[in-house]
Amino acid sequence: MRETLEKTEAMVKHLAAVNRILEKHQYDEAKLIPILQEVQAEYNFLSRDVISYVATSLGLPPARVFGVATFYAHFSLEPKGKYVFRLCDGTACHVKGSIPILEALRKRLGLDAKTPTTPDMMFTIETVSCLGACGLAPVMVVNDDVYGQITPAKAVEVIEEIVAKEKNAKTE
Repeated sequence: MRETLEKTEAMVKHLAAVNRILEKHQYDEAKLIPILQEVQAEYNFLSRDVISYVATSLGLPPARVFGVATFYAHFSLEPKGKYVFRLCDGTACHVKGSIPILEALRKRLGLDAKTPTTPDMMFTIETVSCLGACGLAPVMVVNDDVYGQITPAKAVEVIEEIVAKEKNAKTE
């Protein structure tokens, strides 16, 4: 009984942020995409439980919300790290050397194609078809920061800067 109560309390606390987002958007089903964007920003992904909760709260079939979440590439059903590296592998970036950058990032973080996120949930490495910045090729985006004409060494340097920043934040 106590274990069930603890799980329920944990779920209520977990969904508090979702409730705030739903309230902000006045439970308006027409605002489904902005709602899902904000929920994903809160949790770094959309879990099946959260998708079902949003659907129920908006009076929508869960399949419809799941369909929206899987249609748009921006949404993720898998947990992502605090820092998401999106490396463009479109034509211009590929020709200008995106693959060696990807290999350097994965080597530094001990990741591969099957394991895109570090166990500590700090980093996720993704490739995307195009970032729309071909003139800056090769291009990498880390969360909201854009890095143009990136090299393997510069990409690893970005990781090192983040690691140092996180280490300093823990000691403060």
